[in-house]
Amino acid sequence: MEESFENVVVYQFNFRLLERKRLRAQLFIRFAQHGQSNLSTIVPVPHPSSQLPISMPLISHSKPTSAKKPLIRHVAVLVETDDSWGRSLIHGIADYIEKHSRWVLLIEPRDERRRLALPTGWQGDGVIARLGSLWMADHLRQSGVPVVDTDTVMLNETWAGRVITDDTERARLALHHFRDRGFERFAYFAPPKRRYSNVRGEIFQRSVQEIGFDCAVYRPNYRIGRRISWNEQQKHVSEWLRSLPRPIAIFTVDGHRGRELAEICHVLDIQVPDEVAILAGDTDELMCNVSSPPLSSVQLACGRIGYEAAALLDRLMQGEPVPKAPIQIKPLFVIPRQSTDVLSIDDEHIVRALRFIRAHATGGIVVDDVLRNVPVSRRGLEIQFRKLLGRSPAEEIRRVRLEKGKRLLATTEMSIAEIAKACGFASATRLGVAFRSHFGITPLAYRRQTHG
Repeated sequence: MEESFENVVVYQFNFRLLERKRLRAQLFIRFAQHGQSNLSTIVPVPHPSSQLPISMPLISHSKPTSAKKPLIRHVAVLVETDDSWGRSLIHGIADYIEKHSRWVLLIEPRDERRRLALPTGWQGDGVIARLGSLWMADHLRQSGVPVVDTDTVMLNETWAGRVITDDTERARLALHHFRDRGFERFAYFAPPKRRYSNVRGEIFQRSVQEIGFDCAVYRPNYRIGRRISWNEQQKHVSEWLRSLPRPIAIFTVDGHRGRELAEICHVLDIQVPDEVAILAGDTDELMCNVSSPPLSSVQLACGRIGYEAAALLDRLMQGEPVPKAPIQIKPLFVIPRQSTDVLSIDDEHIVRALRFIRAHATGGIVVDDVLRNVPVSRRGLEIQFRKLLGRSPAEEIRRVRLEKGKRLLATTEMSIAEIAKACGFASATRLGVAFRSHFGITPLAYRRQTHG
């Protein structure tokens, strides 16, 4: 009989029958424990006292090789940590490392001019950065290591990998939020800064125009990079605000600019949200909450961006080519706060019905409950809802429930059944069917997507 194991060194020995059986058993024990690397081929070796072939266990005398230690990568993160966006992104990177890799992170290193920069002589393996200037792009390109960018300021730097927010979806969420409140006048506010690109504003303006409305854009007569005083900035913004028709919905590039706009409205005695509703393009928790009034904002999937940026960098460090197109991560939802808590609708009955629905939708109400609180016929309610909002009262109730479910899936660890109950659905199954029909994805898949 002949048996074999491959890829090992062969040594031939003769043993008596009992020794042969004992070693044969040891051979298979070692095979099960250590695999083929410590074993040799079993070959037939003739015994001097017999003409019959004897199967001999032959064991390598080489020392077992120790298990290869995981490779530790050194990665620099050139992202500012002074806002919620940067801190959440780094949380996402840390989450990826915990699950998949062994990295040592160098976070927010700066040079003598306080610019985000790699230290002189740094011997690292890769960089995750928010490219914000030509100097930074050249600095990182010259480092010779793979780089993943997390913003749209330097889209022409195609040598870097890129994981960014889906600005088309951000614009859609913002516009949907405004339209749900009845607005038909829109504007975009982003003072010239190198911190962000024009892409966000261009996409929002185009989205507004596609549904048949105009969008005013703040364009002061000074260039990016010019330093202006607080008083001069107030003067430019004040003139622009006075020129706008009201009521109007203004989408700001981020929370900092949203807070600034709310402050100037207060100085000008322009009421927020009754005359000007303000929605920030991202959620900086401090800026949005200390603003007067508190700012509604788009909640970005910052943790997911960090996670996917780390995953892409891991692939680049293993030799994969830079993808031709950016990886785009959809924002999660709009967080409604006081700055958009208004209904810009002339129909008193519809305003009343909408306020009732948004206050009680998750309590299991139906259209008959709305009609008991609004002195209008079912037919009249249906017609006005479709005219002003493009959907029926029943669809509005379902939408409010699903939006709450979406927020709970993304921000809590509640079970699907618990979320269904909290949103007014009879069961997790009914939530699942409605969620998939409305968003095109199951609740569980959406949670996995947002949690990385």
